[in-house]
This record gives sequence, C-alpha cells and structure tokens, in this order.
Amino acid sequence: MVIHLRKAKIFLINGFILTITTLLMRGIGMVFNIYISNKVGTEAIGTFSLIMSIYTFAITIATSGIGIACTYIVSEQFAKKDYITGINATKTCIWFSILLSIASAFIIFLIAPIVSVHFLKATVSSTPIYIIGLGLPFIAISSVINGYFTSVGKSYKGAISQSVEMFVKIIATLILLHFNISKGIEYICISLILGDVISEAFSFSLNLLFYFIDIRKYINKRSTSFEMKRKILSISFPIAITSYIKSGLSSLKQFLIPIRLEMSGLAYSMAVSQYGLINGMVLPVLLFANVFFASFSSLLVPEFSRLLASKYYKRMKDVCNKIFKAASIFCICVSGIFFFFANELSLTIYQSLEAAPMIKLLAPLVFFMYVDNIIDNILKGINEQTNVMFCNILDLGVTIAIIYFVVPYLGISGYILSIFVSELLNFTVSILQLKSKIKYYINPFKFIIFPLIACFISYIITCIIPFNISSILIETVFKISIFVLIYVVIVQLKIRFLHNLRERF
Repeated sequence: MVIHLRKAKIFLINGFILTITTLLMRGIGMVFNIYISNKVGTEAIGTFSLIMSIYTFAITIATSGIGIACTYIVSEQFAKKDYITGINATKTCIWFSILLSIASAFIIFLIAPIVSVHFLKATVSSTPIYIIGLGLPFIAISSVINGYFTSVGKSYKGAISQSVEMFVKIIATLILLHFNISKGIEYICISLILGDVISEAFSFSLNLLFYFIDIRKYINKRSTSFEMKRKILSISFPIAITSYIKSGLSSLKQFLIPIRLEMSGLAYSMAVSQYGLINGMVLPVLLFANVFFASFSSLLVPEFSRLLASKYYKRMKDVCNKIFKAASIFCICVSGIFFFFANELSLTIYQSLEAAPMIKLLAPLVFFMYVDNIIDNILKGINEQTNVMFCNILDLGVTIAIIYFVVPYLGISGYILSIFVSELLNFTVSILQLKSKIKYYINPFKFIIFPLIACFISYIITCIIPFNISSILIETVFKISIFVLIYVVIVQLKIRFLHNLRERF
C-alpha cells in the first residue's frame, strides 16, 4: 500500500509539473500561432500546414518508435533495479535514432521536388522541404532522451528543454519573418520551418546536457547485449512499420484535401485557405485544452508498463475507471465551452467570426479527441502499440476514401464529414481494444449524460446573468469562468449527494 501511494505521488507530481509547463508553453504557442495566422493569412498557413505534414512523415521515419521502445525497456529495467541495462539500452536507442534520422533526411531530399511540383502545385519550391532534413537528428535523439526521462520519473527535465525550445522558436521565427514576410508564401514557409529547426537544435543541446548529468552515476564500459538490441528492435520495428504507413497515409490525406476541394469548384488558393482555416486555426483552438490531460496521459505509458510487469491487473482496472470518470467530466465541459461560446472565442482569438461556425460544428468531437488520446497511451503502456497503429491506419484509410470520393461532390461539407467519421471511428475501435484487455466499467449516466445536463444548465444560468463589459476579451473570460464555476458546483453537489446516499443506505 505504501509503495502504491508513493508511486501515485510521484506520478501526480510529474504530471502536475508537465501539465503546468505544457499549459504555459501551449498557451504561449497558441498566442504565437494566432499572431502568425493573423499576420500571414490563411493561404500561407494552409501551405505551411501541408509542408508540415511532410515534416511529420520525416519525423516518423527518424524516430521509428525508438523513443517508445526506450520508455518501455527503461521502465521495465528500472522496475527490476537493473539500472545499467536500462542506461545501455538508452545509448543503443540513441545510435539507432541517429542512423534513422540520416536515412529520413535522405528520403526528404529525394522526394522534395516531387512534392513541390505535384502536391503543392509549384506554389513553393523544394527549398522549404529541404530545410526539414536539418532538424531530424535533433528531434530523433531528443525523442529517445525524453523517453528515458519519462521512464525514470524525471519528466521535468524534458519540460525545461521544451520551454527553452518554445522561446527560441518564437524569437528565431519573429526575426526571420521580419526580413522575409514581404517576399511571399515561400519565404514565409522557410522562415517558419527554419525557426522550428533552430529551436529543435537548442532543445536537443539542453536534453543532451541533462542526460549526461543524469547518467554519470551509471556510467560503465559494458555495451548493450545482442539480446537487448533485438528486444529494442522487436518493440520498435512493428511500431515503425505501422507508423510509416500511418504517417504516409496522413500526409497523403493532408495533400488530398485542397486538391479534392479544388475539384468541387473552388480555386486552389481558396481550397488551401479553407484547409488552413480548419487545420491551422480551428483545430489548434479545439485541441488546446487537451494539455490538461495530455501531460498525465503521456505518463500512463510507463505507469501501465510497470503495472503490467508487476501483474497488478486489478489496479489497472481501478486506474482506468478513475481516469475515464475524470476525463469525461472535464472533456464534456470543454466541449460545452467551444459549442456555446464559439462566437466569443472566434472574435477574441482571431478578431473575426470566420472561425466561429467551424468551432461550434466540431466542438462535440472534443470529447472523443481527448479521451482517445488517453486510451491510446494506456494501450501503449500495456504493449498494444501495434494495435493502436492499426486502428489509426484503418481510420486513415476510411478518411482518405471519403476525401477522395465525397469531397469533390460535397466540398467543405465532405471534409467536415471526414473529420467526424475519423474521430468517431478511431475512438470506437480504440475503446473496444482497451475493453478486451482491461475489464473497466463506464457508467453512461455518471460519465456522459449527467455532465451533458450540467453543461446545459450552466449555460442557461450564464445567459441569465447580464454582462455589460466593453472589452470582448474580458467579457469572454468572465462568461466562460462563470460557466465553468457553475458546472463544477453542479458536479460536486451531485458527487456529494451520491456519497451521502451510499453512506445512509
């Protein structure tokens, strides 16, 4: 019992540190992205988002699941108090990541002209895509080191490097844009990508310094055994293969969207603008609040790895029940905020109502997006990474089919349909996969129906209260704060009522 409490305390402390840091960084990042979006326009943001889909594909090849393998093996070895083996496994993962990042950069060099001409319609040259290759070694090695820090309960070190990365990125990007923003979309994209590469280099340097300081007490001359190398590859290889397919399909999906929207009758520049509006402006806003759970959910990978290794199956079930209860109450509240206050949020963030209809339309998906992220991390923790990837591949295959066949006829409505199908399909398959491994229980009334009722009551009461504030920002903050306060009070009263009822009977 004492061990469980201690581990829970460490888990909560690490999660709290990660959440506060990530919230701060995500908040700063969101403000910065809003500033950039308002400054460069939706077409430039759309083009940049398309290039970033190639960046994501390159990162997938460069990392190839090695970071996850590092997290899993180090968690396992440190649980057995075999620290030397864990450190040696980390070193081997770093060497693998270096080789893979070089291979990924070479692939990017080969495909850059094809992407520029055939997928970006020559709106930009190959140069922005070439720059992507510069940052891949930094990202790949950092992913392994962050996996190590997560495993040993020192996530705060990764959080520090991420903070430095964010500030360097902002400064570098602002300086580069100052000289290049008037030169057109290509130079805007070069500035944004180069700013990201520079920040990754700084983050990598700090990560490496922290890593060397941390492993000093474990340093020895023993190399990793062939058996350990085989284990690393056995974990990472299935993840890598499915990740390549997933990332490749994801990149294909992103490039197909403006091309198929163009076939619906829109000009290519307008299609890219619509794509930029949804992917570069609306979705980042909807995903912002996920920071509250993303940090804790990332810690579920090593946590469930330890529980599985120790065969604490009942505790795994109990943890799942508690997580889903908290997640449901939180996520439904956030969905309500986006749905009821879409106009206010759009005016506050982008100084226009352009994004409001899309924010309101996609708000119900927030619940499924956030909870699905938690489920995926639990599945990774119980060594079901391959199933997670297969689920994502299935989702991408169905979504691409909708984009290819439906979007040319329905236009932007077809694209919205593909987003709904994607999120709902992914969530359904993931939750069924987890249910087959861990026999948790979800009470529909407690977890879903009651929070929805609480949301509607909170909004009705908020509407009754008069607000006569000249500043749209202050008024929006007040409205949302009162909405959340009423929601929390209703939920707490219900929890106390049920608790008293149980004690009485």
